[in-house]
Amino acid sequence: MTYTPPPSFTTRPTLQGTFGMSASTHWLATASAQAVLERGGNAFDAAVAGAFVLHVVEPHLNGPGGDMTGVFATAEEPGRPVVLMGQGPAPAAATREHYLAEGLELVPGAGALAAAVPAAVDAWLLLLRDHGTWDLGDVLAFAIGYAQDGHPVLGRVGATIAAVADLFTEHWPTSAALWMPEGRPPREGEVIRNEAYARVLTSLVDAGADAATRAERIDAARHEWRTGLVAQASAAFVATPHRHSSGLDHAGVLTVEDFAGFEAGYEEATTLVFRGHTIAKTGPWGQGPALLQTLAILDGFDDDRLDPSTALGAHTILEAQKLAIADREAYYGDADVPLEYLLSAEYAATRRALITDEASHAFRPGSVPGRTPFTPPLRTDYTPPALVGGGGFAGVGEPTVSRSGETRGDTCHIDVVDAAGNMVSATPSGGWLQSSPTIPELGFCLGSRLQMTWLEDGAPSTLAPGKRPRTTLTPTLILRDGSPVVALGSPGGDQQDQWQLLYILRTIVGGYTPQQAIDAPSLHTTSIPGSFWPRTWEPGGAVVEDRLGEDVIADLERRGHLVTRAGDWSLGRLSAVARDHETGVLSAAANPRGAQGYAAGR
Repeated sequence: MTYTPPPSFTTRPTLQGTFGMSASTHWLATASAQAVLERGGNAFDAAVAGAFVLHVVEPHLNGPGGDMTGVFATAEEPGRPVVLMGQGPAPAAATREHYLAEGLELVPGAGALAAAVPAAVDAWLLLLRDHGTWDLGDVLAFAIGYAQDGHPVLGRVGATIAAVADLFTEHWPTSAALWMPEGRPPREGEVIRNEAYARVLTSLVDAGADAATRAERIDAARHEWRTGLVAQASAAFVATPHRHSSGLDHAGVLTVEDFAGFEAGYEEATTLVFRGHTIAKTGPWGQGPALLQTLAILDGFDDDRLDPSTALGAHTILEAQKLAIADREAYYGDADVPLEYLLSAEYAATRRALITDEASHAFRPGSVPGRTPFTPPLRTDYTPPALVGGGGFAGVGEPTVSRSGETRGDTCHIDVVDAAGNMVSATPSGGWLQSSPTIPELGFCLGSRLQMTWLEDGAPSTLAPGKRPRTTLTPTLILRDGSPVVALGSPGGDQQDQWQLLYILRTIVGGYTPQQAIDAPSLHTTSIPGSFWPRTWEPGGAVVEDRLGEDVIADLERRGHLVTRAGDWSLGRLSAVARDHETGVLSAAANPRGAQGYAAGR
């Protein structure tokens, strides 16, 4: 086999050590997680501390009003990958009929009608209670400090606020008050604070002050979150109509009862064995199994077709992804999904046979006995009547934000491994500062995950009360010989698993180190119906980094791919930690793109 060798130069070293490793999409979250490890906390203490810091330092990419999914393994049960389920359902009043009566054809991409029940905070607290060792106050001290005392703001936070400045000023004054206190977006490096959120976190700690045990203190905080100030202020605030990405004003439907009725939980991971490695993902209420389907399709090819740096490999990978993601649209949701059949070797062989030397521009879900595949509206363009003549997207790269608050697929990620072998990969998201108006008492807004549901009847992901939207959040855990060896993930909406796939192929098949795999040129398909409002697709579309090379790009175009060049360093925000289960050596790597993600460890 000839596999493209990695370049001799990497932007950073692959870190190695034996004590502990942390990696995330922001250096302050990584540093906070590593500080917990240094002070005797385990991987779960560290991940929770880092995650709450991400709420503060990447508010344009995630927030406490959003959601998260994680996959982890403990040192006590290393061979059992577990999913941390932090995806809230649709509120009780979020009926398809109500949204249609509001004059909507799609669930909006911004505004409180798009809000699922916030779930991230409860999920993190659950993980801390059951698998951490620290008290809540110690874990939250990092986030409280950055919120109360301030932190130097990222330039991308200011750019996001600038993109929605008119929306804030004209329609969301509470957001303007928090994020533009001087009437302008913050400048890069300017110290910003979120004192309201600091008070919320402090109130969670105070809720358990009189409890006798650590677990009881955390449960008291969970109860306060679901029934106290956060639930009450959220429900009261969104009852007032406000501007949505539809261009119209609507009231939200989230209630105190919706908050009180939800609890995060654990689920068994969905797994597939690929080249001796077990890849663990969420269930089909997330997009994770589509990565497994893609690997099952690719597993039947020779290794030379699994090299993303060659024209043949890139073409094969793009085509396999289109097929798997078409099945995602046709069959996935918080429903009865025929996952065993979709992941079978026999089914993968039928899908593999559809890949030719030419790029497909078709939407091609597979045939499942006894099931009728859902075909979503295949729009290449959509603008609500109220927004005709409005502005397009602001900026390039991530996040991509329109003036209406619409955001196409970005989030955060964190990975941690400790010396004992505890390992966690988690992707917190939603509740972006541009998701809906800021709730003044809380210092954050609600999320917009319901935009991933359909208002068409009969889809596995049709909007329904109590049903989870099919999230794009898709962390990965990789096991070998019954032990976790890699925790991996990336922001990026529909691209999250596409970029992780390249890492998996380059490390498992190509022998790359973690940093080599993250640095290598990236690509993804846009020939899929988007998960984010306005749910459009680009038949035959492929986005590549220019470093893929002129010859490879030209070959892809000859095969019929409609290639968009994204620049040399623009696609993906991966991070990863790893553990050699034989030697105990730990490693970590993080994405250099955007000069924001970092790994740390020793």
